[in-house]
Amino acid sequence: MKLATFCTEANPAARVGLVTSACDALIDVAAAFVSAGRDPSGVRSMQDVIEGGEALLSEIVAHCGASGVETIPLASLRLLAPLPRPVQMRDCMCFEEHLVGSAKAAMQRAGLTELPERSRQMHEIFKKRPIYYKANRFAVVGPETDIYWPPYSSVMDYELEMGCIIGKGGRDIARADARSHIFGFTIFNDLSARDTQAFEMQSGLGPSKSKDFDSANILGPWIVTADEFYPDDAAMIVRVNGDVRSEGNSGSMTYKFEDLIAFISASETLHAGEVLGSGTVGGGCGLEAGKLLEDGDIVELEIKGIGVLRNRVFASSKGEKK
Repeated sequence: MKLATFCTEANPAARVGLVTSACDALIDVAAAFVSAGRDPSGVRSMQDVIEGGEALLSEIVAHCGASGVETIPLASLRLLAPLPRPVQMRDCMCFEEHLVGSAKAAMQRAGLTELPERSRQMHEIFKKRPIYYKANRFAVVGPETDIYWPPYSSVMDYELEMGCIIGKGGRDIARADARSHIFGFTIFNDLSARDTQAFEMQSGLGPSKSKDFDSANILGPWIVTADEFYPDDAAMIVRVNGDVRSEGNSGSMTYKFEDLIAFISASETLHAGEVLGSGTVGGGCGLEAGKLLEDGDIVELEIKGIGVLRNRVFASSKGEKK
């Protein structure tokens, strides 16, 4: 099933919706529970639904599928980030093609003839274990949100990733059991201020303000549960202003989500509602494509089986609210 977080002009409070099979409308889950004579307090947020597990998902299907339940056209509502404030966010590096391609592209932009030592070291580490950093869970926005770039940067870039939502927590999770801990998947646009990133990565500590600003993490348009979609072979496509910039596939992941869950949960508890980013698919950013964003560009990230995440990006001087 596809689950969204939404609001309407008449009711600005965030609610959970079950998206119809045609993906053109949704059902207000709490309203469906009320119609069925059930207490809606356990479905007030996406975090509630995730923590409710399979039993709650079965109830949602039953109550939303009852006769007479009202559907709301997507055109009449606003989709928010499906998980507006994740419990935790970690952005991982799973696609070797992106690691190699982005390093070469950055080298060319800097006028270098060989990879810097730090890039070579990262490549060696990547061959031995997954790499990740903790992202800003407070900087999450959803589809159709206008993005205003931070004024300290002038080089704007998108990154097409997949977000894996943890549904069941655990510690020291075996790889063979990892799939049972996944709630579902969404699209993740990991925005990057490339000029700032090039400078701060020299510190050796990893990205900070290049990826840590309001609206830097875009999730959406909804979450597709793991029983309906699993990223073994999903096309991943970037369009900018309607033109295809890149085409990749989730099947090219060097590390799968099972690998990430087993690695991250070693001596550390994973919690329901955490988001694990896949890292950028090969070719899935402007740096690799050789064409970065310009003021007012519309970025569409598509993952077949999930949907399309669309946003317009503006330079800060074109409208950022001070």
